[in-house]
Amino acid sequence: MGKMDNKVALITGSGRGIGRAVAHKLASEGARIVVNDLDEGPADEVVAEIKAAGGEAVACIGNVTEAGFADRFVKTALDSFGGIDVIVNNAGYTMDALIGKMTDEAFDAMYNVHLKAPFQILRAASGFIVSAARQEAEEGREVFRKVVNISSVAGTGGNVGQANYSSMKAGVLGLTKALAKEWGRYKVNVNCVAFGYIETRLTQATEEKVSIKVDGGKEAAVGLPPRVIEGFKRMIPMGRGGTVDEAAGAVYLMCCPESNYVSGQTLICGGGFSL
Repeated sequence: MGKMDNKVALITGSGRGIGRAVAHKLASEGARIVVNDLDEGPADEVVAEIKAAGGEAVACIGNVTEAGFADRFVKTALDSFGGIDVIVNNAGYTMDALIGKMTDEAFDAMYNVHLKAPFQILRAASGFIVSAARQEAEEGREVFRKVVNISSVAGTGGNVGQANYSSMKAGVLGLTKALAKEWGRYKVNVNCVAFGYIETRLTQATEEKVSIKVDGGKEAAVGLPPRVIEGFKRMIPMGRGGTVDEAAGAVYLMCCPESNYVSGQTLICGGGFSL
């Protein structure tokens, strides 16, 4: 018996990194998972891993910023599992530059992936959530649903070279608070987890230029110089970066039944560090 038995969880960007760890964590507690990734390979691999462990999962491949993706994502959950209980808006990347050198394209890219896409997914899910909640209320049943939006300490405190990213991650806080008020009547807990330095491919140590393909084949730089990482670690009270499993644990806290009376809040998962 898991604390999320038969719950249906939609997790964007769950083929790799933090999203993948979240998918495994929620599945280990009995949730049925809709896995999303830009690429088919990583998504299918996570689905296979969950099934091999005795869980249930399906893949929904695609870019969260694509027109029509949100509706397709929601439809995948409804067609495959018949409901929606948890939405984790996790997908994202960075495109850093000092503001004097930051392009409109870089600013818009961060808006599209970090703020507009979560808004569109939540809007697409609203029809089911409202109708299901009303039916459950008529039947005298109390069913809680969960939304976890992923932000960053860059969104709570800003960060040099991330005017675009920080702006959108701050916007996520506003989206979270607004929807917590709007959906509270439907027993939906809407919260946010803001990460500090978590060790992923986006934050890996490298002295070379490394990039990944995003948003229609565009390239986004990933990785940080080792000296920068060491600087972060010196500022973190716990003295190290967080693991993806620790990050997933923070998300799980906002998905489990113990958080049924927590809404509109931001949990900072940063080992004591915040900007």
